[in-house]
Amino acid sequence: MPELVIAYLGPKGTYTEWATIAYKDHYLKHHGTVLLDSHRSIQGAFQALSRGDAQWAVVPVENSVEGSVGTTLDCLWATPKVQIQQALVLPIHHSLISKAPDLQAVTRVYTHPQSLAQCQLWIEKNLPQAQLIPTSSNTEALESIRQEAPISYAAIASARAAEIYGLPILASSIHDYPDNQTRFLVIGLHVEEEPITTNTSLAFSLYVNRPGVLNQVLDCFARRNINLAKIESRPTKTSLGAYLFFLELESSQSEPHVQEALNEIKELTEHLKVFGSYTILSLE
Repeated sequence: MPELVIAYLGPKGTYTEWATIAYKDHYLKHHGTVLLDSHRSIQGAFQALSRGDAQWAVVPVENSVEGSVGTTLDCLWATPKVQIQQALVLPIHHSLISKAPDLQAVTRVYTHPQSLAQCQLWIEKNLPQAQLIPTSSNTEALESIRQEAPISYAAIASARAAEIYGLPILASSIHDYPDNQTRFLVIGLHVEEEPITTNTSLAFSLYVNRPGVLNQVLDCFARRNINLAKIESRPTKTSLGAYLFFLELESSQSEPHVQEALNEIKELTEHLKVFGSYTILSLE
C-alpha cells in the first residue's frame, strides 16, 4: 500500500498531471512512495478524496486568461472538511498537434474550451477554415486524432502531451498571451500544517440580500488592513439571485488579526467555510 495517493484531473498528459508530477518530484521526496491516481473529471478527483481513496487531490482553480474554474469552486464548497495544502502556478504553453503537412491543410481542431479561449486569436488568424470541436480534456483531443483520424485533424495540447502520444507538433506557442499561467490547488481532508503560510481562502453565504451586507463582511478585513487578493461570486444553485462569495486573503489565518476578522464575520454570514492557509509555489 503506497504511503500517499494523489488524485488529479487526467488523463495522462494533462497540465494537471504535469503540475502534480512537478509537485511530487520537488516537494514530496520525504513521503516515500507516492501513487498518482488519474480521474476524468474534477468531480471525480474530489470524490476520490471524500471516499478515502486518495489522501490529496490536485485540481485547476484559475487561469490567468480565462479566470476561475467554476467546477473546482463548487466542489470546494460542497465537499465537507476539504482544506487547501498548497497552491501551484504552472506556465501554460499550448501547441497545435497534427499530422497535417501545414496549417492550410487543417480542417478540424479538437480542444478543451479553456484552451480554445486561450488560443482564440491565433486560431482565427491562422486556421479560419478549421471546424472547432470541444472535448472534455486536451488529451482526449489527442486520442481523437491519434486513432486513424484524417491527417487534416489537429488538437491543442502541450508539447509534453504530444511526446507522450507520439504525435508531431505543427505549431508551438499558439496561446494569445505569453504569460499564460494556471493555478492548481493541492487539497486534502487532513492537511499537513506548514510553519509559514502566506494566503488564506474562504467562502461564505449571506442570510439576506440587502444593501450593504456584503460591504459589512469586507469591512471586517479592511479595518484590520488585511488585503484581499481576490473576490468573486458563484450561484448557490438553489434559487436565482442567491450567491456564494469566494475570497482569498494575502494573510495567514494563524495571524491574530485574521482570526479576529473571521470571528466577526461568522456573525454576519449564514455559512462560512475557511479552506485553510497555504503558500503559492511556482513550477517550471
